[in-house]
Amino acid sequence: MRFQDIPGLEIAKQKLVEAVASNHVAHAQLFAGTEGSANLAMALAFAAYLNCENPSDTDSCGECSSCQKNAKFIHPDVNFIFPSAATIKLKREDATSEKFLNEWRVFLQESVYGNVSDWSSHFGWENKLLMIPRQESRNIVKALSLKAFEGQFKVMIIWLPELMNANAANGILKILEEPPEKTVFLMVTNDANKLLTTILSRTQQFRVPSFSDAEIQQAIASESISRERASQIAYMSEGSMRTALQMVNGEDNETQSYFKNWFRQCFTYNFEELISMADEFQKKGKEFQKELLGVGSGLMRESLIFASEANEICRIPAEEEDFIQKFGKVFTPEKIMEVSPKLDEAQYHIERNANPKILFLDLSLTIAQIARA
Repeated sequence: MRFQDIPGLEIAKQKLVEAVASNHVAHAQLFAGTEGSANLAMALAFAAYLNCENPSDTDSCGECSSCQKNAKFIHPDVNFIFPSAATIKLKREDATSEKFLNEWRVFLQESVYGNVSDWSSHFGWENKLLMIPRQESRNIVKALSLKAFEGQFKVMIIWLPELMNANAANGILKILEEPPEKTVFLMVTNDANKLLTTILSRTQQFRVPSFSDAEIQQAIASESISRERASQIAYMSEGSMRTALQMVNGEDNETQSYFKNWFRQCFTYNFEELISMADEFQKKGKEFQKELLGVGSGLMRESLIFASEANEICRIPAEEEDFIQKFGKVFTPEKIMEVSPKLDEAQYHIERNANPKILFLDLSLTIAQIARA
């Protein structure tokens, strides 16, 4: 991964290059961005630039031994820590990043803009909540106790540190504050608010902005996609390259379809169907459940914006206006204000291993009661 592989974001790239040129590379950096942003891609490109043997004023060369290894994510001085889950052969504490490096490298080659749900599906962990276990703190200290093998810097990339076990997070505080010489931590987060304040205070935050519509349109442009379709996808993706690429590949928004059907059943109070859907939601796994609730919160927000006729900030595509209009007739702003906190509360409990079937059935009945009031 090189800077040139990331569409746009020239100002962000230049800041990183200038930090190296001026010898002001912070030893612990937090690449903060929303899901679908270039925060992971930018961290990977920066790691390649740090150890490039022939860097230019704008990018790594892409040809030296270091760049070639970074392109395959096998550079010996670039370490990866990422969320995982137990398997049949590995207990929770033993399921560390080093056990899944081959799958991780394939995932990065296929989906550098992917989220934790994509990673979970890639490996087959759909029914498990991923996290970074306590053992990883020991592995980090051990890996960084060794000097760089080939490159100038020893780089530790931690993807989604907000999913780090509290003991693991506390276990790296000392080395995060006082790492060995020529060691760089690149922590890649989608939600900095979930990080321990002790982690935040020890890192320099580097904000990676979402992609603009023009940058996404440029990235997905091809002979098979018309300019009008590319423009529509860029608009609907809301700055997420992940969403845009999914739409280009023709992937249906399954979660949004599930949400619409779920709320229709809530309104009609189809009790048997609601029980069946709660059972289905349980089988589809925690990441789907969290995404479903997130989609619901997003549609609630867009419905409120649409109802207020704030056209300058409304991002509802034309084909969705009919659904939003019908949705707004049932779920008035007052009812949305009641339902929306219930979705957030449900997501909170899902993250803490609540029983999904009971939770969704109870939530369905609550939403039905509000809708029919």
